[in-house]
Amino acid sequence: MSWGFLRDLLSGVNKYSTGIGRIWVAVVFIFRLLVYIVVAENIWKYEHDEFECNVKQPGCENVCFDHFFPVSHIRLWALQLIMVSTPSLLVVFHVAYRENRAKHHNQKLYRSPGEIDGGLLCTYLISLVLKTGFEIVFLFLFYKLYDGFKVPRLVQCDVRPCPSTVDCYISKPTEKMIFLYFLVATSGLCIVLNLSELSYLIFKYSIKCYLKRYVEKHQ
Repeated sequence: MSWGFLRDLLSGVNKYSTGIGRIWVAVVFIFRLLVYIVVAENIWKYEHDEFECNVKQPGCENVCFDHFFPVSHIRLWALQLIMVSTPSLLVVFHVAYRENRAKHHNQKLYRSPGEIDGGLLCTYLISLVLKTGFEIVFLFLFYKLYDGFKVPRLVQCDVRPCPSTVDCYISKPTEKMIFLYFLVATSGLCIVLNLSELSYLIFKYSIKCYLKRYVEKHQ
């Protein structure tokens, strides 16, 4: 599939982000999207063809592969990339709404349509909460679906139509496990960045509101 739309989305969001948000965009683009496209996709490309069991019973390999890999690592990773990036569309849409509203009234309604304040601040905070939530949900899915963050060399399968308990071998397990750890590490880093940006914005605008009320009170 083409990842151009996701690249364009991240580039657009970068214009309206804080400093921490720009670091998040860089991490997603360089350490997740590019790694996925350039390296990881090729490692899992023939995972089904290279999955081998020590019996030739028709259908046995297929059901065993489906049993141990209900969703491919690489497809789940792709879905995770899409889901954690799309909440940023809320910010882009809100800025576009501001620009269209100002154009419709033919006057400058905002100091800057991309400035994070008022309604755009709420939209930005919601997008951060959604991105953090998606990251945590997908890490939980990876852990539950594959019984932890590991790729075993050998799995034993007794699912019908296999005649008995058979040994099945996964291709390139060490390499896949390294990239799985890399995925978990980058997801954890993105969660930390999202929570840091969320705390920073809440603290910044809480202080701003407090100072504004203090000045108004003493005037």
